[in-house]
Amino acid sequence: MRLVAAAATLLAANAAAAEPPDPQQRFWDALRGLCGQAFAGAMVEGTAAGDAAMAGQRMVMHVRSCREREIRVPFHVGEDRSRTWVVTRTETGLRLKHDHRHADGTPDAVTNYGGDAAAAGSEFVQEFPADAETAAALPYAATNVWSLELRPGDRFVYGLRREGRRFRAVFDLSQPVPAPPPPWGE
Repeated sequence: MRLVAAAATLLAANAAAAEPPDPQQRFWDALRGLCGQAFAGAMVEGTAAGDAAMAGQRMVMHVRSCREREIRVPFHVGEDRSRTWVVTRTETGLRLKHDHRHADGTPDAVTNYGGDAAAAGSEFVQEFPADAETAAALPYAATNVWSLELRPGDRFVYGLRREGRRFRAVFDLSQPVPAPPPPWGE
């Protein structure tokens, strides 16, 4: 009987060791692998009137800061350095928040919105539905779903969708660019 129990324990241990890391961990590791690098991109879809101002402007994402549980990715549009994507590892998975600042570093009235990944996603794509804090502060964004797609060596895609609203920016990961100036507030 002890032999059977020992064999079962050994099989369970081997099966656990053989399981690959979860998709969120693989995504996190790939994003951390870009730390310190910057990449140029462009808006490929924007349905809001304000998106027209971004069309044709140089866009740069900079994986600027990688801590144990937080990765900060400033997103520059032309000379505007107001936006930073903040990806955090929580006890339950990944979280995406948006940190918006004025040129003097003070927080914008619309900041710290986003949400937690509602599912495991894949090692390449994570989706973040709006959380309760976002829905309360920005009722029009209550149905937002943000997505991050990361194909190492190929592309990084930031997306937003909700009924009647879409935005996507694609960055070329095959060609790093010089790091931009720090985002506003840092």
